[in-house]
Parts: sequence; C-alpha cells; structure tokens
Amino acid sequence: MSTFDTDNTLLLEMLGKGGGNEIFTTAAQTGKDWYCIQFPVESVIASITVGNMTGESALVGLTLPAGTTLFMRTTAIQLTSGVCIGYRESDGEVGQ
Repeated sequence: MSTFDTDNTLLLEMLGKGGGNEIFTTAAQTGKDWYCIQFPVESVIASITVGNMTGESALVGLTLPAGTTLFMRTTAIQLTSGVCIGYRESDGEVGQ
C-alpha cells in the first residue's frame, strides 16, 4: 500500500467501496491487485502470488475455514474449492 493513502481511501477500501472488488470460485485470477482476500465459506488454495512478502507457498493446499481473511497484496490466486472475495487496492501502486 502506498504510504500516502488518506484515511478516506483506506475507509472506502475496507468498506468494499473502492471498486473492482470480485467474487470468484475456482477460476484462476491473475493480474489482480487486491489488498485483502476473504473466504466466506471453507476454501482450499491451489496457488497464490503475493507482492512484498515471502512464504506464501505455505498457504498452498491449506484448507481455510469460513470467515478467514488474509490481508496481503495478492496479485494472483486460484482455489481448488470454495469461494473468495478480492478487495481491490486503490492507491494505483500495483503489487507493491
């Protein structure tokens, strides 16, 4: 996230009003820029790519319980099963 996000920008993102948010199932999601991904039902991650972080491979194959929320700059994800909501980063700095 940009160090210059205003309080209003952050609040709009947290409320899902930043635009570009998506709900998806097992179709591969690539070229994204989400600051948060939420799993409303039990889900399994097949693959995930995050920016500015290491160790995301620990999430591959992991069964996440319903209600799990991951706050990390996600640029690609695919689920084996389940449903996910991706919340778009709106600061314009892709994947940082």
